[in-house]
Amino acid sequence: MRKTMLESLTRGPLTEPPPAPDQAALAELAGLVRAAAETRLGRSLSIRQVDAGSCNACELEIHALANAFYDLERFGLRFVASPRHADVLLVTGPVTKNMREALERTYDATPDPKWVVAVGGCAADGGVFRGSYACVGGVKDVIPVDLHIPGCPPSPTALLKGLLALLQHVSGESGTRLMRQ
Repeated sequence: MRKTMLESLTRGPLTEPPPAPDQAALAELAGLVRAAAETRLGRSLSIRQVDAGSCNACELEIHALANAFYDLERFGLRFVASPRHADVLLVTGPVTKNMREALERTYDATPDPKWVVAVGGCAADGGVFRGSYACVGGVKDVIPVDLHIPGCPPSPTALLKGLLALLQHVSGESGTRLMRQ
């Protein structure tokens, strides 16, 4: 036991080094997202995040968007506390039976034009929880989905690229749908 303790004190942590930042690519992505939001809406894009029953891996990546490295606000994106102020619903996880009505109410409370983004594999079709007694299925089984950002979980950069694709390709009409597989 003492040997293990001494080894752990003298040896460094066994973690992976962080990825090398690509500041130029991130700055270019920031400019594209900001310009697209200004063009489509004339203002910042407001996002309401909804957890429909996920394992929280996608939420960790979404929360990473607000850290100092990604700094979501410089992209012209911001999270809002109420669906009444949102342009985009960012939905994670498979929709559980307990969250179905809450998701439907959130969708109904969001003013038009609104877009729905399903984040991660579970939001697409239920993922590993598909077929469970507690799971209704993917987000598209409950409300219309405009964009799917794949991954388990998708990286913050993939989330930003997905939101950029949404802003560039989805018109203001709610009937237009875009799916990324």
